Amino acid sequence: MLAFGPPAMGYDRAITVFSPDGKLYQVEYAAENVRKGWTTIGIRSSNGGIILAEKKKVTPLIDLKSIEKIFLIDTHIGASFAGLAADGRILIDYARRLAFNHRFIYDEPIDVELLVRGVCDIKQLYTQHAGVRPFGVSLLFLGVDRRGVNLFKTETNGYYFSYLAIAMGAGEQQVMEYLEKNHREGLSIKETIILGLKALRSASEGPLAPELVELGYITLDEKLFRKVNIEEVANLIVEAGVNK
Repeated sequence: MLAFGPPAMGYDRAITVFSPDGKLYQVEYAAENVRKGWTTIGIRSSNGGIILAEKKKVTPLIDLKSIEKIFLIDTHIGASFAGLAADGRILIDYARRLAFNHRFIYDEPIDVELLVRGVCDIKQLYTQHAGVRPFGVSLLFLGVDRRGVNLFKTETNGYYFSYLAIAMGAGEQQVMEYLEKNHREGLSIKETIILGLKALRSASEGPLAPELVELGYITLDEKLFRKVNIEEVANLIVEAGVNK
């Protein structure tokens, strides 16, 4: 007599099959990939906000200048990601096209939440079709529009939330604990940057090095997202006291 084992359960093989406890395991696996990414932080204050990202030297011969973690989406919006870099690049390019098309059609900058919703629509689409997989990446979007300063994080399942401060990646837990204790409203941009550097240091194994930190910020007055050069980052690291 032929012996047959228990029927194969494809909950973790097919993106369109729910498990008995109501989960899509492929989406769960994608979220796990985000948790293994490089630590990325977003902080919003009443007059601006920052995005801070760590970089790691994966191999001794890699050129760190070729690694980009913070991206300009439009003049008033910046973004970063944690997770699969290739997925992040595709979604960053898609967000840029959304912003450009909006300016072309309506002759005005796109609202941050409208941009985020467009990106999340694509992420959600990839959780319901056979033959595809979810994007293994979460993104932070920081910008200023007619509603003020906005900071959003997109989830792997296509959902998004607005935050005062948020972290993602390998150091998420330590950074969030630090931010929950030390974040407050009304900080200046410089104070926000110092807070972000100290939060990143709390999740780092050693002192912060300027070549391993990327920083971008925006102010409510200027409405322009700017990336900080390595010399300025070095000075800020020393001022924050996280170089030792």
